[in-house]
Amino acid sequence: MFLSRITPWSRSAEQPSLAGFDAARRYFASHFSRTDPARERLFVAYLDASARCLHLARHDGDAAGIDWPLRSILLEGARRGCAGLIVAHNHPSGDPTPSAADRTATRRLATAGDAIGLTLVDHLLFAGDECASFRRMGLL
Repeated sequence: MFLSRITPWSRSAEQPSLAGFDAARRYFASHFSRTDPARERLFVAYLDASARCLHLARHDGDAAGIDWPLRSILLEGARRGCAGLIVAHNHPSGDPTPSAADRTATRRLATAGDAIGLTLVDHLLFAGDECASFRRMGLL
């Protein structure tokens, strides 16, 4: 089971730039700091062509994991006319090593996104104070 919340930015609010690893890491770390670290969560940032965050979605899992709603992630990106996505999720175990399921879901999302012109910019994995980047690890 997962819950999904999408937070659109109002026209008057500043759209945060997620250009580069450090900016994305800081942005998502601030969101994870406000959630229960014992539950896995998946955040999806929907980006414009300048890497500004247009929308943010949160999908909640449990201590054992999270189901990736790939279809709804892609549909939301296409519906909003986004250029790219950055996804981030946490590992309550404290180990930032991507699991086989993490790798598979990331690969599927990247492949399907490419087919509709939606780039998966990065997948960040948070575990405690550590953050691993699929892009930096050569997995994207």
